[in-house]
Amino acid sequence: MIPVVSKLPQTGTTIFTIMSALANEVGAINLSQGFPDYDCSPELIELVNKAMKDGHNQYAPMAGVMSLREKIAEKTEKLYGAVYNPDTEITITAGGTQAIFTAISAVIHPNDEVIIFEPAFDCYAPAIKLMGGVVKSLALEPPNYRIAWDMVKRLINHKTKMIILNSPQNPTSTILHRQDIEELSAIVKNQDILILSDEVYEHLIYDGETHHSMARYPELQQRSFIVASFGKPFHATGWKVGYCMAPEHLMTEFRKIHQFLVFAVNTPIQYAIAEYLKNEDTYLGLRDFFQQKRDYFRKGLEQTRFELLPCYGSYFQSVRYSNITDEKDADFAIRMAKENGVASIPVSAFYTKGIDHHVLRFCFAKRQETLDKAVDRLLKV
Repeated sequence: MIPVVSKLPQTGTTIFTIMSALANEVGAINLSQGFPDYDCSPELIELVNKAMKDGHNQYAPMAGVMSLREKIAEKTEKLYGAVYNPDTEITITAGGTQAIFTAISAVIHPNDEVIIFEPAFDCYAPAIKLMGGVVKSLALEPPNYRIAWDMVKRLINHKTKMIILNSPQNPTSTILHRQDIEELSAIVKNQDILILSDEVYEHLIYDGETHHSMARYPELQQRSFIVASFGKPFHATGWKVGYCMAPEHLMTEFRKIHQFLVFAVNTPIQYAIAEYLKNEDTYLGLRDFFQQKRDYFRKGLEQTRFELLPCYGSYFQSVRYSNITDEKDADFAIRMAKENGVASIPVSAFYTKGIDHHVLRFCFAKRQETLDKAVDRLLKV
């Protein structure tokens, strides 16, 4: 056997794969991995079929189908007042994760420092490390997981290249507020610091709160890669279609990497989504759709012994179980899947150092009957 020196020696199989496999093995209700158990729009399926029948089955342009980029630019300007050139500042990607990896690859060099806020989606740190960058993580604490900006200031130095933000956040379901934007703007002013803003859940934000996209703020927009996705909002995670927006000089570097990762993204699905976006209700109606699910699931969980943490966005609900057991969250999640038939995600998996606050994450992007069954089982925990 030829020896191989691992580039990610501390990295194993993702917790999402592990818990979904366990759910399948023991027949548990899978509230772990973030995907719905209901179908996407029949209209969208028909539009994909039409695009295929119309002959859109060869390589798309490297940057993406122009009609889709134009609809994204139109949507962004209407929602956030930001103007992006669809020709030079928007690129269609194979999902949000590819966009995040590409942005990091494009600008992070060995010894560059990148600030992330944990618990953090698990693709950030590995991508930074693969580029030789240094992860500077700031641990946030439940129940509110608010960013301590004074601590961020202490992390800033001449090596700081990027700050990664995620709002609404996975796994905590927290969001950035206006005060956060003011603090962030003050910190990066007159600094050569880039921002990577993961806004995959931009349309899943509740209780009348505002999504503070980096696109809203010119001083932040000019230094930001903004990543979004169609898989989550359109209930089609398996299609893996997302996009990145950035100023032209940043997008030029992004595309240099993108062309050698995937080159082009699924052609007929791009045409279908471009057509689907003509009806604004396809994305503007998502807030009410998912808030109803959130409210329904929370009402059920209130009857259990779990402590509900705030949920301002995304389609995840976190709970604390300290009054149930003192087990480690990973151990408890595994036992609960096996004994109670509900699979969750232990939130310690989102901390580089595995910090355990006895918090689990559930996905509520499920049919009502699925949520009912899950709650019935969780009542017995």
